[in-house]
Amino acid sequence: MTSLSRELVFLILQFLDEEKFKETVHKLEKESGFFFNMRYFEDSVTNGEWDEVEKYLSGFTKVDDNRYSMKIFFEIRKQKYLEALDRHDQAKAVEILVKDLKVFSTFNEELFKEITLLLTLQNFRENEQLSKYGDTKSARAIMLVELKKLIEANPLFREKLQFPSLKNSRLRTLINQSLNWQHQLCKNPKPNPDIKTLFVDHACGQPNGARAPSPVANPIIGSMPKVGGFPPIGAHGPFQPAQAPIASLGGWMTNPPSMPHQAISGGPIGLSPPTNAASMLKHPRTPPASNAALDYQTADSEHVLKRPRPFGMSEEVNNLPVNIFPVTYPGQSHAHSLHSSDDLPKTVVVNLNQGSAVKSMDFHPVQQTLLLVGTNIGDIAIWEIGGRERLAFKNFKVWEIGNCSMTLQASLANEYTATVNRVMWSPDGNLLGVAYSKHIVHLYSYHGGDDLRNHLEIDAHVGNVSDLAFSHPNKQLCIITCGEDKAIKVWDAATGSKQYTFEGHEAPVYSVCPHYKESIQFIFATAVDGKIKAWLYDNMGSRVDYDAPVWWITTSPCIRFSKEGTLLAVSTSENGVKILANADGVRLIRALDPSRGPPGAVAKAPMISTYGASSSTAGTSISIADRTAPVTAIVQLNGDNRNLQDTKPRIPDELEKSKIWKLTEISEPAQVRSSRLPDNQLSVRIIRLMYTNSGGAILALAYNAVHKLWKWQRNERNVTGKASTAVPPQLWQPSSGILMTNDISDTNPEEAVPCFALSKNDSYVMSASGGKISLFNMMTFKTMTTFMPPPPAATFLAFHPQDNNIIAIGMEDSSIQIYNVRVDEVKSKLKGHQKRVTGLAFSSVLNVLVSSGADAQLCVWSMDGWEKKASKFLQIPSGRAINPLAQTRVQFHQDQTHLLVVHETQIAIYEASKLECVKQWVSPNFAVTDATYSCDSQSIFASFDDGSVSIFTAAALKLRCRVNPAAYLPSNPSSRVYPLVVAAHPSESNQCAVGLTDGGVYVLEPLESEGKWGTPPPNENGVAPGMSSAATGLDQASR
Repeated sequence: MTSLSRELVFLILQFLDEEKFKETVHKLEKESGFFFNMRYFEDSVTNGEWDEVEKYLSGFTKVDDNRYSMKIFFEIRKQKYLEALDRHDQAKAVEILVKDLKVFSTFNEELFKEITLLLTLQNFRENEQLSKYGDTKSARAIMLVELKKLIEANPLFREKLQFPSLKNSRLRTLINQSLNWQHQLCKNPKPNPDIKTLFVDHACGQPNGARAPSPVANPIIGSMPKVGGFPPIGAHGPFQPAQAPIASLGGWMTNPPSMPHQAISGGPIGLSPPTNAASMLKHPRTPPASNAALDYQTADSEHVLKRPRPFGMSEEVNNLPVNIFPVTYPGQSHAHSLHSSDDLPKTVVVNLNQGSAVKSMDFHPVQQTLLLVGTNIGDIAIWEIGGRERLAFKNFKVWEIGNCSMTLQASLANEYTATVNRVMWSPDGNLLGVAYSKHIVHLYSYHGGDDLRNHLEIDAHVGNVSDLAFSHPNKQLCIITCGEDKAIKVWDAATGSKQYTFEGHEAPVYSVCPHYKESIQFIFATAVDGKIKAWLYDNMGSRVDYDAPVWWITTSPCIRFSKEGTLLAVSTSENGVKILANADGVRLIRALDPSRGPPGAVAKAPMISTYGASSSTAGTSISIADRTAPVTAIVQLNGDNRNLQDTKPRIPDELEKSKIWKLTEISEPAQVRSSRLPDNQLSVRIIRLMYTNSGGAILALAYNAVHKLWKWQRNERNVTGKASTAVPPQLWQPSSGILMTNDISDTNPEEAVPCFALSKNDSYVMSASGGKISLFNMMTFKTMTTFMPPPPAATFLAFHPQDNNIIAIGMEDSSIQIYNVRVDEVKSKLKGHQKRVTGLAFSSVLNVLVSSGADAQLCVWSMDGWEKKASKFLQIPSGRAINPLAQTRVQFHQDQTHLLVVHETQIAIYEASKLECVKQWVSPNFAVTDATYSCDSQSIFASFDDGSVSIFTAAALKLRCRVNPAAYLPSNPSSRVYPLVVAAHPSESNQCAVGLTDGGVYVLEPLESEGKWGTPPPNENGVAPGMSSAATGLDQASR
């Protein structure tokens, strides 16, 4: 809706209020969502009109929109529930609990349990937290103060709490002015016109009784007379003048203006821009010089408002055929012409094994041999087809589950899988978008080689996200999405903020296609019912409605042409991709053949431009069957058009680089960004460390059984509110001042193996330090419950991936207990280790639990019946003296099939289903204290007892960067300080935190100018990452 249409709603609201249509006023406020009437809301809350309160709120927000909205609805429903209990209306209270409060149980199950227990009390004020609850009136007043704060802080209510400042009866004034204007345009104006209706334009009858046509609807008004030539309207119409003979029509107004409407010089009727985008959709026209705007009426002009079509729809656009536009690409100045069939790619030159069914593909717009692939299990991969090398890989994972809608969270709880429906590069190739079958769109930034970074996660649609595309409205890079909820949405590609929502389809939208013509940007979209619609970027409804025949092909390969048309990618039934080429494409692939140079040499050349520096102005045009047409212009890396034979791959440069590569050593504070977290508590060595799932806090467990929580605040210096070295966090404590302290009664601290696990929504932590297991509330730090007193003591904790009420507990006696917290019952007891259990990791893909112990043994357990499927001891290097109680840790890769194994002697990668060691790195001198995957599983952070932190490539397990202790630790010859634990940020792939023996916690990041930790080492002997063996890793370590 345009700003003028929005203002019209405000004028109607003012009119309805002046005419005392109270119910209608509030209904329009709710349905438009433009103005939230706080006074009406306060009255409804004070009077306990709960149904009306929620009904009115629903026009502005829903329960799961954000945390403010959730809190608003919770407070209202909680108050309604307490009032029912206060009346001893148990039946009503149960109804409210089941229908209204149950939705919050998925967010905070313990709170829901506590609310349910109020039913068992004679007086709910017996509950400590409700002991100060007064009578109903005072309770509503207190709640109302809280609700007003939440509403004012809620971004969805921004600019909706103030009614615009208007003069009295503004709508009446405008209609009065319009009638005055219409009368001045009459060919035969009467001095005292008889105006009896507003339903049609006013026109005084001609002398012979015939009616003159309305000047607004008349297309021929080139000879418009001057306004000053018309006499004023008399006093015989329905609108009596304020002062005769002034030409003001004020009789309909409560307070007619004292000043007459100013005469307007001859010119266009209504507010008209120089050109109308809608009229340009088919034929751009040059307006007559005498009256430049008459041919281009806007949606706010009377001419357009009379049409039965949507606002701004011209007659010629109504008949506009679809697919009449030439396909254009960034950097081209002409449309592509079709060539003979000989130019089509027909020769199979490459076969790629993706491993799962390919659903969508897209060639890089600049680096023509890079292919982006998405699959039916949510994986995406970037292939360098010349070298047959998979450069980067990501599987489906929601980055910030807490920010997702409750609908999506519920869907993921049932099944944490999704299919890739669409992958696409941005026009400059610096971003790529992925549309999934569950609500989500991911944007990644690509920096060449294996450097693929998380950029944006958008909870875009309810249900399936069918398609996405990039466009440049107003020279701003945006991403367009469509989905099962029948909507098309436009998002800012830099910030993720929603720019437009286009509605009108009556069936799920299947495909979107942005385009531009003569600087006019628009979007085509087709739904599964065959309807095609087109929109301009103006929120004024579709400009084209077109029925297309619907033919569905249930099984068909996915195909994609390269931008130059020399290569064609076709998916196969064997979960692979065939690359076909024409003559030019064959020469290109041969030039990049692995036998002629190291694989990936061209693909790893520097990107042409960085994100944000794109000069392209067009979106990409897409047809419906993964949706491009072959094109033949050759656009090389430098942007010019020339023959392919003139282009020389940059293999020699890469070979030279491989010869001079060396490990990145960081030894000076100026070479790294580091920050020691503030701490005014007792400094005791840090035993366990983790980021919260939101990425905005770090939780540490110290040797003395005390937890410490640091939180980063959202502010101008830290707009995301996530952990950063740029802004110090706050060592957080609740107002009560209590500490989260584990039970340590009757325990020997020297023998204890502290452990903790955090719930997925960051609301509670389960922890033990040799005594009972404690469950803490992360907001209040209160101990919610304790269970499982030793012996045996818990040594490791892990939540079940599908059920937060089930935890796996590794024990001091070498057993593993599968425990249901809700019913306080051990479901299974697993035995297979010989010493204490020190690591546990679940895989949803393999449906297994992997355990590790101080016996250096790995065990695999089926999650169905908890039987042991396999076991294997680590390959300990001969001659190494090791601690008999050395801990072994395990962590799954993003693909949920490969396993990181950490022991003081080594770091290794195992294929989990068979417990086969595929890579191993043996520490030659110092003990490994801990290691973890980065959030994208592309790197491994490892800490050592010499104080250093090393970063490895996860694919080949090769050392790429070492941060020496002098770079981040202050010099102190009298004490030996080193990291005991390392944690990876959940969404920043290059950030880690370390917990030290002196009680300190440091956050480490590479310099902003570098952007990442060093440079990956080149592949040796032509072996691609992911192919090196355990023997290779041992050989590297020895060198």
